[in-house]
Amino acid sequence: MKNKKWRWGLGGLLGSLLLLFLLDRLFPLPPPPQYSPLVTAADGSVLHAYLNPTQKWRMKTELAEITPALQQAIITKEDRYFRYHFGVNPVAIVQAAGRNLFGTGRTTGASTITMQVARLLEPKERTFSSKLVEMARAVQLEMHYSKAEILQLYLNLVPYGGNIEGVKSAALLYFQQPPDYLSLAQTVTLAIIPNQPRILVLGKNNAKILAERNRWLRAFGRENLFPKQDIEDALAEPLEAQRHAAPTLAPHLARRLVTQYPGQPIIHSTLKRGPQTKAEDLTRNYVRRLHELGIGQAAVLVVNNHTRAVEAYVGSADFLDAAGQGQVDGVRAVRSPGSTLKPFLYGLAMDRGLITPKMKLPDVPANFNGFRPENFDKTCAGEVTVERALVYSLNIPAVRVLNDVGVSALTDKLRQANFRTVARQAPRLGLSTILGGCGATLEELTGLYAALANQGEYAPLKMTQEDGIGSSVLGVGASKTNPKNPIPNTQYPTPNTKNQKPNSKLSNPTSATGVSLLSPAAAFLIGDILSQRIRPDLPVGYENSIRLPKIAWKTGTSYGRRDAWSIGYNKDYTVGVWVGNFSGQGSPALTGTDIATPLLFDLFNTLAYNSPNRWDTPPASLDFRLVCAETGRVPGEHCPDQLIDYYLPGLSTARRCEHQQEALISADGNVSYCRACLPEAGFRRQLFPNPLPEVLAFRESQGLPAQRLPPHNPTCRLVHDTDAPGQALAITSPAANAEYVLSRGEKQELLLSCAAGSEVRQVFWYVNDRFLRAARATERVFFRPPGGAVKISCADDHGRNVDVQVLVEEL
Repeated sequence: MKNKKWRWGLGGLLGSLLLLFLLDRLFPLPPPPQYSPLVTAADGSVLHAYLNPTQKWRMKTELAEITPALQQAIITKEDRYFRYHFGVNPVAIVQAAGRNLFGTGRTTGASTITMQVARLLEPKERTFSSKLVEMARAVQLEMHYSKAEILQLYLNLVPYGGNIEGVKSAALLYFQQPPDYLSLAQTVTLAIIPNQPRILVLGKNNAKILAERNRWLRAFGRENLFPKQDIEDALAEPLEAQRHAAPTLAPHLARRLVTQYPGQPIIHSTLKRGPQTKAEDLTRNYVRRLHELGIGQAAVLVVNNHTRAVEAYVGSADFLDAAGQGQVDGVRAVRSPGSTLKPFLYGLAMDRGLITPKMKLPDVPANFNGFRPENFDKTCAGEVTVERALVYSLNIPAVRVLNDVGVSALTDKLRQANFRTVARQAPRLGLSTILGGCGATLEELTGLYAALANQGEYAPLKMTQEDGIGSSVLGVGASKTNPKNPIPNTQYPTPNTKNQKPNSKLSNPTSATGVSLLSPAAAFLIGDILSQRIRPDLPVGYENSIRLPKIAWKTGTSYGRRDAWSIGYNKDYTVGVWVGNFSGQGSPALTGTDIATPLLFDLFNTLAYNSPNRWDTPPASLDFRLVCAETGRVPGEHCPDQLIDYYLPGLSTARRCEHQQEALISADGNVSYCRACLPEAGFRRQLFPNPLPEVLAFRESQGLPAQRLPPHNPTCRLVHDTDAPGQALAITSPAANAEYVLSRGEKQELLLSCAAGSEVRQVFWYVNDRFLRAARATERVFFRPPGGAVKISCADDHGRNVDVQVLVEEL
């Protein structure tokens, strides 16, 4: 008999569970609430909030924000047995039924917190059948969620009048604090309003709310819910509440993240409120002073070098500036980078052993297959050291270095640093790339400079915290029944979801694996050069930045003065600044030195004012050596003046200096001899300058001292031998493979000029293999060419010859 009863009981229990399961499947829970997307700072405070798709402020309250005081106040006021019932309180229902039937006491509906959640999720008219549905839904909710999650849902859905729902929304919009930062008086205030949200309106009915708040505080005091002193302090606290605007810091990054992670109620960014606020204020105030110069926008990015986390993100000077296109994100806008890629190029050349800081490079007019770069000030210095070429941002030496390194070598490295536009443009890019002839963003450039600050190691910038968000049914955390497979909240659609994986962690979509772009030695050398304070690109009034921390920085100005850049770094931060107009309109005053660098200095003074000037020490892979003061190369036989220079052992070129050559000349100095024609007597040894032909030609064209070797002994059999010693011969005009359009009426002519070694006295010009005329090596020759394809040839008095092809069209 007992076994039979036991079987009946077990069967009834299983049948009830099966019925509940079937009902749960037939009547699934209502859809999750649609939360207001929030973007928070690294400390959890809200940076930016958006209305949810139904135009309500419903900001998700996280479990950690529900303080014990808030829990106690809500539970004591709304549902004392919340932690013990299964969603419905039978005792409360019987008591309420009795009061309602016999008219004794206050008429109530015996709603538990769980039943209120069910009603808030699925609003219905207040009828008896609706109440039954609420009860069923309450039991269903209890099956799926813990008590903490149900309380969280309740606090996220309770009304506060108008379009404000949820404790967090009310706390931020009325008290400008998150729920876990509220005082006891403020907490109780928010606990009492949901029962009468249309009557107790914060900011309008504060006196009535204050009286109701104090009544409940005294009731809580009688029940010893809170310490006596806390109650007294709360009663004495005035109610100062009014409606405030929702937080709107970092609008560009907020919009970017909300679009990138649709449906996430809270996105935890890496921004820091202090640096973000200061960067926005500095940028806005600085750009106001530039309007009279025709400059209306700026963008700023601040990166923590130790974590690669973005701590400040300013996409424009004013997001609401419609006339200035303030909603454009200047951090991601593709612009011409000007000269900002030069430090990276020189670092690559150092790693390839091509250059060292003290080595001299030609800075003379040059023609690279038709490309004729010019320095910013339209002048040339003849020869400059690598460090001077970089600090002064000279264009011609940079193009020479890129020509030696190779455009593909540079673009391949930039592709590794996630330069997306460069990666697309790579097949079409040429030597002008290093002068800004490519597309780049402030985000890409700042990430590249952060790699220089980290010993050449590149890693993607981080804008969100990796453990930022988990989503679930109803958006309250993982479900009790299926914590590993929560249903994603997808109510915030975006067109950017084609390749979005559900429930992906909020991290940078690019792989976080580091890439070595430069060696630590090359990165150190570039930083050492860029941190010099004696430089031409110091802005006017830089003396006021005497407490500026030691930084390495580089400026850039794009063609047409449309973009001004200044990017700098120290051990702790990398800061990128772009200034210009989103319309692309240039300004005569727009340069990286005068316009972008002052804002960069202001930012560093704010971020790291008077901080210790910590800097990297030279890595073990770097060493010193003596070099010739004239060329920066390893001293040769005739290098009396020497200085110390860094170099990379085993990599840096060990080619010896030949800036002077010893020649055997006649006693009167009119003839030079080679070993084959050296007389037995009547000669002497003398040192002569041995510059590159193009440098020698430049010096002579500028009227500078340029001593040439006397002509070779005319009776020597080697005078026309192509093996005769000396520098190579090169045609500097016309440009190889160039097209020239000449006017018949104006009788225009072409210029012929060459660069020859110091031993060359005379050259011979040919047009289409027909002799034109002889000329001095430094002489400029003009002639009228025939139309069509023209071959120009030049031969020197040592038997060397060179030719170029050009195309001439007559109009």
